[in-house]
Amino acid sequence: MAIGLSHGGTNVYSSKERARQLWIATKDGLVLDERADGGKWREARRALRGQHISSIIFEPNSGTMFAGSFFGSVSASADGGITWERRDNGITIHDVYSLASNVVDGKVRIYAGTEPAHLFVSEDLGHHWSELPGLRAVPTTSQWSFPAPPHIAHTKFITFDPHDSRTIYACVEQGAFLKSADEGKSWRELNTVGLLADKNRPVEHFYDVHRCLIDPRDPKRIYVTGGAGLYVTYTGGSSWERWTSPEWAADVYPDGFVWNPKNPDLMFVAAAEHNPQTWRKAGPAARAEGNIYRSKDCGKNWQRLAGGLPESLKHEFGALCLEEANGACSIFGGTTGGEVFCSEDNGESWNCIASDLAPISKKGHERLLAAS
Repeated sequence: MAIGLSHGGTNVYSSKERARQLWIATKDGLVLDERADGGKWREARRALRGQHISSIIFEPNSGTMFAGSFFGSVSASADGGITWERRDNGITIHDVYSLASNVVDGKVRIYAGTEPAHLFVSEDLGHHWSELPGLRAVPTTSQWSFPAPPHIAHTKFITFDPHDSRTIYACVEQGAFLKSADEGKSWRELNTVGLLADKNRPVEHFYDVHRCLIDPRDPKRIYVTGGAGLYVTYTGGSSWERWTSPEWAADVYPDGFVWNPKNPDLMFVAAAEHNPQTWRKAGPAARAEGNIYRSKDCGKNWQRLAGGLPESLKHEFGALCLEEANGACSIFGGTTGGEVFCSEDNGESWNCIASDLAPISKKGHERLLAAS
């Protein structure tokens, strides 16, 4: 089995045995690392060189692997990443931020989120795509904007209700947290009440929605990371509560967010101590101070992890993924400095399994954190 480490693709995997292949999305294409006997990882090959890969997903029924690209489109491989072809007929915006796959009534669907923030769907493994225009019909669309030039919002993350495959969630950065209960035909906003609870932070941060997790035990319990921090709703979005922790900096900027699908109480968040506005002002001296945090009680308490992670990291973790395999839990974090860290004991200890790669980053963050 293979898994992927990317900014906007699948970030939680579950299988019977640990993967022996890790595909890493970088600013210079895909890097394949393979687990050798003894557990060590070694680079095996590269693909799609020259493309800034945003997202990786695997469609298990067909065995097809998909990669989305910033400033690009969607590529697919049907032979384990050896050969690739472009599959984007019908995608009219060629700046892909996120990919996701789902099965509805036995039919596979692939979704692609873009910048500007649109959503496309394919029902034939990416050979043909059509837009879901309902995403652009919500009342606040004209207000969606991104802080950095050219100030264009994007569909950063896509996920689904674990109990209802017709229900889709989309995170728009910056703009909205959206839910569709009819396969993407119509959408409503979930972040209009309660996400403005902290009056000490800029209002726009509360519409800077990064990712969400839908609790498999109760779909009304939803967890969100964004520019203002971490939030939870126990009511399906009618009211929200902001999580705090003495472990977090006052300006904490969480992004990557995963949990163990067999034990959702075990959560991991990748967060920088400072937000990108701060990096931009600092210029060459910018430091993200990226960290990974763990909660063992479904977000009530958090611990900053060490045990092999850098004590002080200039970069941020631009990608985070988790693999659950027959009760064992592995976590992978990739940085804008081109390093990949791995823990195979629930975050207790970490090893750097890859370094000197191109940045593992969303578009633009790697430039803000370039070495001085």
